[in-house]
Amino acid sequence: MSSHKPTASDASPQQQGGIGERNLIRAALRTCRGAFIGIGLFSCIINILMLTGPLFMMQVYDRVLTSGSLPTLAALLVLVTLLYFFFSLFELLRSRVLIRVGRRLDEELSPSAFRAVLALPLRQNQKGESTAPIRDLDSLRQFLSSQGPLAIFDMPWIPLYLGVIFLFHPFLGLIASAGAGLLLLLAVMSEVVNRKPLREAAGLVNRRNAVAASCRRNSEAIHAMGMSAQLGNIWGGINDRYLRLQGKASDRAGMLSAATRAIRLLMQSVILAAGAWLAVKQEVSPGTIIAGSIIMSRALAPIELAVAHWRGFIAARQSANRLKTTLSGPPPVVRTDLPRPKRSLDLNSVTVVPPGSSKTAIERIGFSLQAGEGLGIIGPSASGKSTLARSIVGVWPSIMGKICLDGAALDQWDPIKLGRYIGYLPQAVDLFDGTIAENIARFDPARSAEQVIQAARLAGIHDLILKLPDGYDTSIGDAGSILSAGQRQRVGLARAVYDLPFLIVLDEPNANLDAEGELALTEAISALRKQGSIVIVIAHRPSAIAAVDHLLVLKDGRQQAFGRKDEILSQTAAIPSPLNVNKPKAKMSAKKGALNIAAEPA
Repeated sequence: MSSHKPTASDASPQQQGGIGERNLIRAALRTCRGAFIGIGLFSCIINILMLTGPLFMMQVYDRVLTSGSLPTLAALLVLVTLLYFFFSLFELLRSRVLIRVGRRLDEELSPSAFRAVLALPLRQNQKGESTAPIRDLDSLRQFLSSQGPLAIFDMPWIPLYLGVIFLFHPFLGLIASAGAGLLLLLAVMSEVVNRKPLREAAGLVNRRNAVAASCRRNSEAIHAMGMSAQLGNIWGGINDRYLRLQGKASDRAGMLSAATRAIRLLMQSVILAAGAWLAVKQEVSPGTIIAGSIIMSRALAPIELAVAHWRGFIAARQSANRLKTTLSGPPPVVRTDLPRPKRSLDLNSVTVVPPGSSKTAIERIGFSLQAGEGLGIIGPSASGKSTLARSIVGVWPSIMGKICLDGAALDQWDPIKLGRYIGYLPQAVDLFDGTIAENIARFDPARSAEQVIQAARLAGIHDLILKLPDGYDTSIGDAGSILSAGQRQRVGLARAVYDLPFLIVLDEPNANLDAEGELALTEAISALRKQGSIVIVIAHRPSAIAAVDHLLVLKDGRQQAFGRKDEILSQTAAIPSPLNVNKPKAKMSAKKGALNIAAEPA
């Protein structure tokens, strides 16, 4: 039996609000419909039981004190005790159900929020550490678990209390209704006056966090070049504006909250005075004075609570709107599992526009590779090499053309399953907090020691790992902080070749390697090709493409040449030396399958 728990992400398109855009928040809330009905029922019972106190006091004043009957007082006390027991029970149940609604909402949306955290940098071409979707989900859950929603559930019962007061005397009912209307007006004012500053403050929070995250990533360069003061001023300027807006919103909210509380207390006194006046005229009993004041306080309490939590309500609404935008999109497509690719890679007129840009980075790139072949992609800086690499591994989709493995376009594969057949080493190698073995195995819980060691041997890092304090079980810290740049790159290479994927794309894999590391890289590429993998290497240094048999030359995002390496290198008269575009007086020659760069005499 499957242990998978259905979530909002698993709902059908019809359940998620239509065939087109999904509203996962609405779908998640729909799964909590029964809980909300239960909370509404509990609120009904609680608000009825809230009349226990004032009605008890009214009976004491009007019956017990006038009759002097102690048995009546005892019976009333027993009844009140029983009613308050049920009141506390339903209050506890309502609070616990509301907390569980927040937790259920988190369970429904957290997988999609985490995927959004991973996808947002790819959509926006940013490598920031923004966790905004998760923070928004936390804000929404915390609001649902607070006292704020209770005010929303209690507000519909305000007419009940006003109706009881009207039964006491119409004049008292009019006073209570006027007080309720005045507090509702203050609640609306809270929405109007705080909406804009809180929205602007939320935008500044994102900017402030982005600057802080960027500074943290580049702390070494900032310290070495004395940039802390300048960047501190930038962060401080954003933070000052944020604090001013937050202070403005807090001042307004505090003023309205104080006014609300003062008006509620004033209305209690007014209704007491009005009740006393009516009692003097013998139109109401003395007990009615006290009961009316207590019921008046209870009638206005949800409005006061709503005003006090209005900032939380606005923040939760903003979080929900951002989540709705972030998590929206077409419903997931269930794809038929395709067999492991083992024959070919084909690119047909591939054109890519980087996310967040309107400019084409590569245009009409086309070539084919068969199993066991290796391709070196060369060209000057900003020629589109890394963009092509990202497109080949499916990180950046093409706006035109197709990339196919064994004849199947990348979008026909399930992304998770396709990842098993692809190895990728980006320019910036980021490792994760965990052990060496976990990072090499891509945190696969089903990994075997043999697979991990095989990948490490291919990357030429097995002996180096054994010298670490705990070998393969050494914890490398956040981003692999205990390793050098070259070691991180070689662990990243081992991760790329783990489980011998069919397609391996290495973006400047020797950028931080020494001579021993470059030799290991060349041997790894040769070994991978022998076992049937297609290996693509993006290179600026000639040693990186020593073990490939094809070359692709790019310039300004366009394909200049493609073919066997020796044929491409023989065309140096027609094609400028792409490995030395910044050294125009260099020449390139082929010797024993490797590239040798020799400077021409000046």
